[in-house]
Amino acid sequence: MNPSLISELEKIIGKDGVLHTHEDLAVYSYDSTFEEHQPDVVVLPRTTEQVSQVIRLAAQEKIPVVPRGMASGLAAASVPFSGGIALSMTRMNRLLEIDEKNAIAQVEAGIITADLQAAVEKIGLFYPPDPSSIRHSTIGGNIACNAGGPRCLKYGVTGDYVLGLTVVLADGQIIHTGGKVIKDVVGYDLTALFTGSEGTLGVITEALLRLIARPRFMCTALVEFDSIDDASVAVNAILAAGIVPATLELMDNTAIGCIEEAMHLGLPLDVGAILLIETDGQHEISVSQEIDSSSDICRVQGARKVTVARDEPDRRSLWKARQSLAPSLARRAPNKLGEDITVPRSAIPEAVRRLRSISEKYGLPIVIFGHAGDGNLHPNILFDKRDPEQWAKVGQMVAEEFAVALELGGTLSGEHGVGTLKRSYMERALGPVSIELQRRIKQAFDPMNILNPGKVLPDKTINHKNSVNTGVKND
Repeated sequence: MNPSLISELEKIIGKDGVLHTHEDLAVYSYDSTFEEHQPDVVVLPRTTEQVSQVIRLAAQEKIPVVPRGMASGLAAASVPFSGGIALSMTRMNRLLEIDEKNAIAQVEAGIITADLQAAVEKIGLFYPPDPSSIRHSTIGGNIACNAGGPRCLKYGVTGDYVLGLTVVLADGQIIHTGGKVIKDVVGYDLTALFTGSEGTLGVITEALLRLIARPRFMCTALVEFDSIDDASVAVNAILAAGIVPATLELMDNTAIGCIEEAMHLGLPLDVGAILLIETDGQHEISVSQEIDSSSDICRVQGARKVTVARDEPDRRSLWKARQSLAPSLARRAPNKLGEDITVPRSAIPEAVRRLRSISEKYGLPIVIFGHAGDGNLHPNILFDKRDPEQWAKVGQMVAEEFAVALELGGTLSGEHGVGTLKRSYMERALGPVSIELQRRIKQAFDPMNILNPGKVLPDKTINHKNSVNTGVKND
């Protein structure tokens, strides 16, 4: 990047917040996918005003800006394919306020989600969203992707807890949306528009988050089924009975085999599927009754064994299988591609059958697990990227996984977002009118296309009079 631009950025941020060595650029070139591309410079602001000044300079020089949290994303949304500025929000990590009377937290975008949860739980409050990356993902990244997690069934996704945002726009202006009020229908809902926009419309720097009372009691059950069909029927039967567990997690027999191979937990290898059910609430009797009723329903629907945790150590033991799943997959193959599709709950058995057919067709394992209560499945393809033949198959398999979701009335993503990995399927999922409308929204917010260019929207790029300059020197 032009040395004069580096100098300007250092004036705004300070030398310790502007990185441009080859080693530093390499560190900020990738996320949790297989995609990577180096930025031209990394900037680590500490304030909203600094973010504003950086973006104002970027707009003036027509340089791309790619916002970034802890890069735990699974859709390549924070990979800087256009070079430019990688805007890392990790130094903006303060918990600014806990308003106990209104049950609201004000945070900077770079705070780690688990750190926020721990802080509010100390005073009896609760921030429910719990993405699997909770210990290292940031609130800003969670909001940008509208992240979910196992507790979505009962509590909803990240966006259900965002009351207001501070956002820096593509020209450097700062906007505050929403506020501490619960009901607000004045004008368009810009808070909702920025939520899930993956940094393409503005850079989120602060958030007002709704909190609730922390559940005092939890009960957990691990339920074994001979078939995934029986497990799916049990899920619907539990919800039809008026019970809304905090979590309803599904693991198929391939997932169970991987866990047992790696962890030796004593899981049955001949089982068709396992459900992990957890209820929670403020009253011990009602929480216990819900887990007992859920267990009874599962037995009626063909469960061959139900194990209910008697105490907290038991509960942690039951959760160990689910929490061990991701690392255990590495024992089966050196690489995995974890996808994120959502189908109607009633379509889960058919979705699993079709995913297994894809696995058999291409000869690569697909491990299936996910949030059965809301139909959100995570089919993980296991492969060796060093084998060109296997790597070529993966792309074909992913395309067929997405086709399965859409054919069954589902969608491309429940919680990971679009990034670049799902752009080419967007028009099929949403239709051309919706895509064109979204292009117009992007152009209205970011007419020079400098904010996370090339993400979310399909490849027909917006017609801009000005081209984006990466600032790269050809020497």
